[in-house]
Amino acid sequence: MLAVGQCGRSVAEEMGTAVESHVERMNRVRTAYREAHTRFVKRLSDAPVDAAERAPQGGGWSAAQIGWHVAAVDGTFAGLISGELPGAKALPDGVSAKAWAEILAAIPDKLEAGKRVQPPDAVKRDDVLSALAESAAKMDTALAGLAEERGSRYAITHPVIGTVCLADIGDWAVAHTIRHNAQAKRLLG
Repeated sequence: MLAVGQCGRSVAEEMGTAVESHVERMNRVRTAYREAHTRFVKRLSDAPVDAAERAPQGGGWSAAQIGWHVAAVDGTFAGLISGELPGAKALPDGVSAKAWAEILAAIPDKLEAGKRVQPPDAVKRDDVLSALAESAAKMDTALAGLAEERGSRYAITHPVIGTVCLADIGDWAVAHTIRHNAQAKRLLG
């Protein structure tokens, strides 16, 4: 069970298989994020420019627009984790965030992106690749610098996802990147 006013248990802890230190957890999450991000960037880089920038016939985002969205979300996540962006609040006594596994299981298959992270109608793949590199560097720095106290005592509240502690946002970024890489794969073949 989570301590009162705290969050940030790792998936391993929730499964009862291991207890990670905060540093071990952040290193694991950083590695998972880098791997997911690298696979996504490779998919976009390897795709022909016209295919990456072409929106699907039935509507929806192009692979480049998906990349733009991932870069925007990752930049926002990094800013929230680091404190550069406002929004994270201390969990009040008696309030706990859900465990990450519970949050992940509750994320709907279709989730509408907020207006600030919806891509413009036309984006260039190479601009997106630059934005992805910049947001990934910010995310890695933010996760590396996340103090245990801030990670376990501060959270954000998303209107659909609910309350997510800062220590769990890295896991969210990994899941988000994997999800959108799969979406890009469906578009690009």
